[in-house]
Amino acid sequence: MLACLAALGFSCWAQTGDSLHRGKHLSTNWQSAVNQQEIKAAGARVLVLDIGSGNLLASAHLEEASRTLATPGSTLKPLILYFALASQRWDPKRRIACNRQMSLGGHELNCFHPAMDPMDAEQALTWSCNSYFAELAGALASGQLRQALSARGLLAATGLASQENVASFREPQTREQAKLLALGVEGIRITLPELTEAYRSLAIELATHPETTAAKTVSAGLADSASFGMAGAASLGGVSVAGKTGTAPAESGGPTHGWFVGLAPAGTPQVVVAIYLPVGRGADAAQIASMVLAHSPLRKP
Repeated sequence: MLACLAALGFSCWAQTGDSLHRGKHLSTNWQSAVNQQEIKAAGARVLVLDIGSGNLLASAHLEEASRTLATPGSTLKPLILYFALASQRWDPKRRIACNRQMSLGGHELNCFHPAMDPMDAEQALTWSCNSYFAELAGALASGQLRQALSARGLLAATGLASQENVASFREPQTREQAKLLALGVEGIRITLPELTEAYRSLAIELATHPETTAAKTVSAGLADSASFGMAGAASLGGVSVAGKTGTAPAESGGPTHGWFVGLAPAGTPQVVVAIYLPVGRGADAAQIASMVLAHSPLRKP
């Protein structure tokens, strides 16, 4: 497995001798980046995962992150889109109009992207359009949302912590429930380690099939999202990153929590950087990610 990932350009340092020494050095550097005072003050849960080896390079509040189940918001969108495109259940050129207003199942799910012409798949991912992804979810057959998420290992324990909860998933019975689940506000709760591992799986999948329409669309959408789209704050740390934000309240209501998960550096990712803020927005989590990246081994002088 490690040889295969190395052939795809991922670092696979978790072996023996010099490579193991290099791994420890990298881990120390990443932990220093996570330990910045501003990040501690924000109370963020942080994970940095090596894509090639699957080793945890750094963390903040790992135990709490492993036990906290929370609605994932828009972080599910790339996983569902990749599945729909790769299985040819959705046309990436299909355009969906969005008036930025959406009320669904008692949730106000308005979009915050600029007013735009009808969007295709890449644009919808860049700007995290709820109207687009609700339409996509409504077009999937029963059981396919679970299939899309299970394919990336999202609904299983990761082994990254000694004690961790496992995602809760409620199979949608109606199109409305399917849309709410795909938008990450009802029917599913996950942990930060699960989301981190899911994006590691996605990164490997994108690198394995780079010439496919599914990989090109999702890769471009994630890169644009963290460059000038809804996750643009993540790029302020001086390291290119491809990633996605998520904002959602608990299913029982209350204040929102924020997520960011990204692949860095964009184009040739080595790590997954994942953030969970117990109280906040996805944009706030992206800002924390930029701080981690600014002090990371990826930042060039």
